[in-house]
Amino acid sequence: MTTEKQAKRPNESPKDRFKRLASKRTNEVLRKLKVLGNCANTQAYEYTSEDVNKIFSTIHQKVKEIEAKFRTSREENFRL
Repeated sequence: MTTEKQAKRPNESPKDRFKRLASKRTNEVLRKLKVLGNCANTQAYEYTSEDVNKIFSTIHQKVKEIEAKFRTSREENFRL
């Protein structure tokens, strides 16, 4: 398996590289969330509502942080 750096294509535009990597990474996150969902099986696992709240609070916070990176990276900063 090649790493993302090794898979970099020589004539690939930044937009195409973003699309390729963002799609791959988004699919990885979605797959991991699906796996996390398996923990909801009460026949195999025991958890409290506090446990669930802590998990999703942490996930929501991280999503907000990452979304903010995308939003602020496009803003122009004033420079003299």
